[in-house]
Amino acid sequence: MVGTESPKKLVSISEARDILSKLDPEQADQIQKRTIDYASKFSKASEDKTIEARQRLMAECELTEAEAIESINVLPKTIAELRVFTSGWKKLLPTDKMEKILGILRKLE
Repeated sequence: MVGTESPKKLVSISEARDILSKLDPEQADQIQKRTIDYASKFSKASEDKTIEARQRLMAECELTEAEAIESINVLPKTIAELRVFTSGWKKLLPTDKMEKILGILRKLE
């Protein structure tokens, strides 16, 4: 059916945790329960801080939404760790921009 697909939205693990926390655990299916468990264990920050960091990474560091969310989910701590992701993004970021990204991410810890 054309037009019946729900719109897709990229979310961080923290945002997924907050979305899924609104579900009744008794009504959740097995995949939802596993996802809730995973998100609870691996979310790094509050939803509000995550959203603010994503916006800053996109505006100040010129990352795409997907790149910002990936950075937030993993929280690299060093430039070397961050380079692993930027090479996958096929972007060559100057060191000062990488330091800015890491500075924004440190506020999520």
